[in-house]
Amino acid sequence: MSKVDILVISVHPDDAELGCGATIAKHVAEGKTVGIVDLTRGELGTRGTPEIRAEEAEEGRKILGATFRKNLGMADGFFVNDSIHQVEIIKAIRSHQPEIILANAVSDRHPDHGRSAELIREACFYSGLAKISTVQDDSEQTAWRPKRVYNFIQTSYIKPDFVVDVSDYWEVKMSAIRAFKSQFNGGNGDDPQTFLTNPLFINFVEARGKELGHAIGVAYGEGFTVNQQIGVNNLWNIR
Repeated sequence: MSKVDILVISVHPDDAELGCGATIAKHVAEGKTVGIVDLTRGELGTRGTPEIRAEEAEEGRKILGATFRKNLGMADGFFVNDSIHQVEIIKAIRSHQPEIILANAVSDRHPDHGRSAELIREACFYSGLAKISTVQDDSEQTAWRPKRVYNFIQTSYIKPDFVVDVSDYWEVKMSAIRAFKSQFNGGNGDDPQTFLTNPLFINFVEARGKELGHAIGVAYGEGFTVNQQIGVNNLWNIR
């Protein structure tokens, strides 16, 4: 078991970088441990191959400073929220015992994102039930429920419940995104152009970061939603 403070569980390789890459880099710099779990290999992506995406994902992990990255090999586009898929996520949660889970947007342009958010949320709850038995590496796992599940914001605009100041780590995020050359480098070759290769997409990512940062009076921000109330200890550390 490799325990981490934060476990990012997202459906496609590059979702973590796009949705919360700067938040990952910031918390790593502050001494927290972060792991990344990709549910699928992104095999339905128009460009590249699953093998190329795996190499790019590992490069992204290194740039962000995450402790590890693993892929659960679920079917891109066709995974469902059922006990089989939940158990695979439960195994990952119990293996790494995170305090916090970061997951896909609750609703988004890509239908996989919202579907995975619900799958992850339910798996987080069931992971805390001792009567659900899971075995990893021939060992019975201990029940574990993360304290919080936060969903990052992706293409569709969702009003965040809180925004993280990531101004000092924005360029780290952008470097990690650029590691996915097959997805974001339009180039001049014969590869088909997509929603992601259009230069306007990266402009949008930049603009979204500035918009969320502006909302809290900083240069760049990443926004998150929650499905339960957040408590604070005092009124002084809130922007």
